[in-house]
Amino acid sequence: MKSFIVASLLTLFAVPTLFAAEVKNDLVRQEGNRLVVTYDLEGTEQEAKVAVTIKAGGKTYGADQFHLEGDVGTVRPGKGKKIWWNVLQDFPRGLHSDIEVTVSAGGGEFRDPSTGMEFVWVPGGCFQMGCGSWQRDKCAYDEEPLHEVCVDGFWMGKTEVTQGQWKKIMDDNPSYNTSLFKNTDNYPVEKVNWNDIQEFIRKLKQQTGKKYALPTEAEWEYAARSGGKDEKYAGSGSIDAVGWSYGNSDTHPVAQKRANGLGLYDMSGNVWELCQDWYAKDYYSNSPRHNPEGPSSGPALVERGGGYSSGACTTTNRGYHGGAFYRSSYELGFRLVLRANQ
Repeated sequence: MKSFIVASLLTLFAVPTLFAAEVKNDLVRQEGNRLVVTYDLEGTEQEAKVAVTIKAGGKTYGADQFHLEGDVGTVRPGKGKKIWWNVLQDFPRGLHSDIEVTVSAGGGEFRDPSTGMEFVWVPGGCFQMGCGSWQRDKCAYDEEPLHEVCVDGFWMGKTEVTQGQWKKIMDDNPSYNTSLFKNTDNYPVEKVNWNDIQEFIRKLKQQTGKKYALPTEAEWEYAARSGGKDEKYAGSGSIDAVGWSYGNSDTHPVAQKRANGLGLYDMSGNVWELCQDWYAKDYYSNSPRHNPEGPSSGPALVERGGGYSSGACTTTNRGYHGGAFYRSSYELGFRLVLRANQ
């Protein structure tokens, strides 16, 4: 029973945050059939959200897919935190491949009083943007070359902007699905164009004084991949765990599937999400390293994440949407960001 894996194959990667909660002094060891992760959680908040992702056999899993016990989920800051994983309970035949255990901490959140939109802090960092290792030799032409990108920290909407939040600011509801549901407030707003969103942002700023914006494509991908991790879908290797995609027939209320490692919902599937950038298929070849914002102009805007009728909901897939006035898609929504010091 004790020979199912060798200690040299166990690697712990702690992902520190740059705000309230931070994982420190992390250590992993093997005790019989279990892996034991110990760490200190530092921060000024009363509690933080500790997430664990495990990469085993070439696949990435979230904490809720395994039998983990201990200090995971909502955790109070302190020293000597422990997480136990009974590996054989989830892999009865054992594992004979590398295991990577990633512990990340969050906790910085705020709610916009005008709309009720919830935002989570995305700590800045650098990552390899573009075609992921899971794609191997099947990269799309506009997802190459793989290139390093660094983004500053920012706040991002926990969910896509909902119809209820839109109505509070705009007093209307352009969504395609309005007549199909009795309670639409928790469904993502859709059938909006870039100009509509800018007017929503303008009115929101009048009420709050905050400079909300659409995310850049780089910010979007970094956040979708739980802080730049090599994730096929936003928080999982399985689309069914985190998103509504091809075959689901319609939009669904937000936050019904599992969140990714940063606590963001529906970044894979449900509705496509419009970004700030103009689209160019070869932009990755000349993208700046720090906070890229896309081409200065173009015929179409970037959309990411896929939608309920899409089979392409991966974190690296790039879509494009007609110009600022274009409104044909009933499967296009958005979420907002608020950059540091704004």
